[in-house]
Amino acid sequence: MNELSAPKKDLTIKDFTSDQEVRWCPGCGDYAILKCMQRTLPEMGVTRENTVFVSGIGCSSRFPYYMDTYGFHTIHGRAPAVATGLKLANPELDVWVVTGDGDGLSIGGNHLMHALRRDVDLNILLFNNKIYGLTKGQYSPTSDLGTRSPSTPQGSVDPALNPISFALGSGAHFVARTVDTAQKHMPGVFKRAHAFKGASFVEILQNCIVYNDSAWQGITEKSVAADKQLLLEHGQKMLFGAEGNKGIRFNPQAFALEVVVVGENGITEDDILTHDETNLQLARMLGELGGNPNEPMAMGVLYARQADHSYTDAVIGQMQAVKGNTTLKKMMYGGQTWQVSETITS
Repeated sequence: MNELSAPKKDLTIKDFTSDQEVRWCPGCGDYAILKCMQRTLPEMGVTRENTVFVSGIGCSSRFPYYMDTYGFHTIHGRAPAVATGLKLANPELDVWVVTGDGDGLSIGGNHLMHALRRDVDLNILLFNNKIYGLTKGQYSPTSDLGTRSPSTPQGSVDPALNPISFALGSGAHFVARTVDTAQKHMPGVFKRAHAFKGASFVEILQNCIVYNDSAWQGITEKSVAADKQLLLEHGQKMLFGAEGNKGIRFNPQAFALEVVVVGENGITEDDILTHDETNLQLARMLGELGGNPNEPMAMGVLYARQADHSYTDAVIGQMQAVKGNTTLKKMMYGGQTWQVSETITS
């Protein structure tokens, strides 16, 4: 029996783990994300030869080296552009983009925006540690106002950019959020993102233990996580809290979401909103939660709505339509070309 005719074995985490030494700082949140991805890919039923990881520049962008799949380590901010070309060249590939808050939202903001609005069939993971780690701790687009760093010794005067709001504002059709330490939550988000046809955007709250340690502690610490994280499920009430009695209600006077407690001031579960991941306006409001200390941060799939138009299919369709009906010479000389018939002298 030759290799091609041999039955395919069930892949495991070892099959997606490369032989490269992982070179992140001890305790970096990237380790947890990497292990989760290596463990989850076999559960998706994917193959190594059809899986590609594309990254830009930054700590997170070393990701392709550690995956035993195909991969591209590209240039700063341009991973979405390279990934778009790759997907159009071979639409059968599963293409993952790994980027960071600096790589993806600063120099790469333009490329990320257009990949999302075009709804290119990519799985985009944005690691958000609110700092530039690889270049030694400068503030990033998502850094908190007042962040002291080598580039802002007196404190940043920039308001922080919200990746979820950015993605939704760019026209993304799948937007989700998870945490590097949430090993039970993260796999489900990865699976949903992978199953979505179109551009899926996942923000992963990630800790940089060296340059911005405990940046997300107020949300991820075990003692506060239940009260600070709103775990979303489509069709389920938005309840949270250590006792499960806190919830999210829509306040029509303020036209905003607010935190209420079931059993207080006549509040019942009927007053609590039910999550509808196909509602864009609701997703936008959920994406802004967490800015107030009394509010939780929304986790899980905030928005998922299949687009009517597929950019990938449309481009492939155009290429197939002209295939065989033209030549390179026709393309080079067709359209607006001209010929100089005589020499003009001064």
